[in-house]
Amino acid sequence: MRNWRHETGRRVALAGVALALAAVAACAPGASNSKPDAKSTGAISTDVAKAGKVTLTEWDINTSGGADTATTQLNKEFEQKYPNVTIKRVARTLNDLKATLKLALSSKNPPDVVQANQGYPDMGAFVKANLLLPLDNYAKVYGWNNTFPKQLLALNKFSSDGKKWQTGNLYGVSQTGEIVGIYYNKKLLKQVGLPLPKTFSEFEADLPKIKAKGQLPIQFGTGDKSPAIHLFGVAQAAIAGKQEVRDMVASSGSAKWTDASTVQSAQVVSDWAKKGYLTAGANGLTGDEASANFGKGQGVFRIDGTWRLAELDQAMGSNVGFMSPPPMKAGQPSATEGGEGLAWSITSKTKHADVAGAYLNFITDAHAEDVLAKTGNLPAVQPPSYTPKAGSLNADIFAAWKTISQEDGLTPYLDYTTPTFYDTITSNLQQLIGGKLDPKAFTKALQADAGAFKQSN
Repeated sequence: MRNWRHETGRRVALAGVALALAAVAACAPGASNSKPDAKSTGAISTDVAKAGKVTLTEWDINTSGGADTATTQLNKEFEQKYPNVTIKRVARTLNDLKATLKLALSSKNPPDVVQANQGYPDMGAFVKANLLLPLDNYAKVYGWNNTFPKQLLALNKFSSDGKKWQTGNLYGVSQTGEIVGIYYNKKLLKQVGLPLPKTFSEFEADLPKIKAKGQLPIQFGTGDKSPAIHLFGVAQAAIAGKQEVRDMVASSGSAKWTDASTVQSAQVVSDWAKKGYLTAGANGLTGDEASANFGKGQGVFRIDGTWRLAELDQAMGSNVGFMSPPPMKAGQPSATEGGEGLAWSITSKTKHADVAGAYLNFITDAHAEDVLAKTGNLPAVQPPSYTPKAGSLNADIFAAWKTISQEDGLTPYLDYTTPTFYDTITSNLQQLIGGKLDPKAFTKALQADAGAFKQSN
């Protein structure tokens, strides 16, 4: 968030788009339709001090919480270390970024460093248009191939034509790790007399019991669209299993979005909405608003990503816990959506590629990981110098991330599937949750999008 999965409400997003367009205009004196050359980096200078006066423009989505704090601190430290460099920061929500970034990258004066969402919708499209710089030589110089797990680096790779994901050149590095899990209100859970569920069936069985006790089972809002991906993704990962989900997102194997397990997952989400286990009017409530409600004690469970760590820890203190989504059978490893935060990439038209490379290394090195951890973030690589306080939300999240990673339980975000899949799945999920679409029609819409892309690719 993500973090990229941080999004504000629709009205705020629309206002933000207008502001963002203005910002693009300021950053881009003249749009260019020409396709730039995808430069390969040659000899690399790591001596930033000798680069002369440089203004490095970066776009990120770290608009709130610990992510904003960490970015502000690291940018300030980079400028202090290299007084010849000024960092011009432009921070915006994911929706705003998705709406404006390609226009900015295509302009005559694009930002130097940007956060690009992985998968086909954004990074793949940018690579196809030669808008990002391959970073393989920087990875060799700065040792990123040894620092980051291969699984995480692969998420930031594409073939040079942008058609094949998780292979080919490296186009970004990520600061943070992410998983979607279940936050729980410890006092309310105790009040309704329930232990933590050990299986997905137990979790589902808890929901009517919680409602019968007069409490809201799951605090949820998806007015800003993307939160529903995570709600559905948790159900699908448990029911369909990690390999089937991976195959569908990667368009490999024989799995289809219309398979029985995915239809069943859609039925589960539809039932949760119909039976009142989710917040009433969830399609009109943003993820941020739902998270704030949960922080105020409204709801026993909340399905969301680890990017909510700082805000929920601040709001609830020792009363909030986090667990990985439980597996279908007790004792099985858990599987859930996750991976890493948006990749930090260098744009292909930048005049300061080596300074940008040094900046990327600075904001992802061991010191940066320590800063991220201490400001309420989950670093992609846990710094050995940081140990979360026992019993804290940090400790729960760090432990869940470690276990999921070690057990190979990550499934990719579903919107990575095709260039148009984000809009397809989010709009259809809102209809499913709103009772305007049945599970089979929902999955047919997803398969139609995925099938068309696979045929054209």
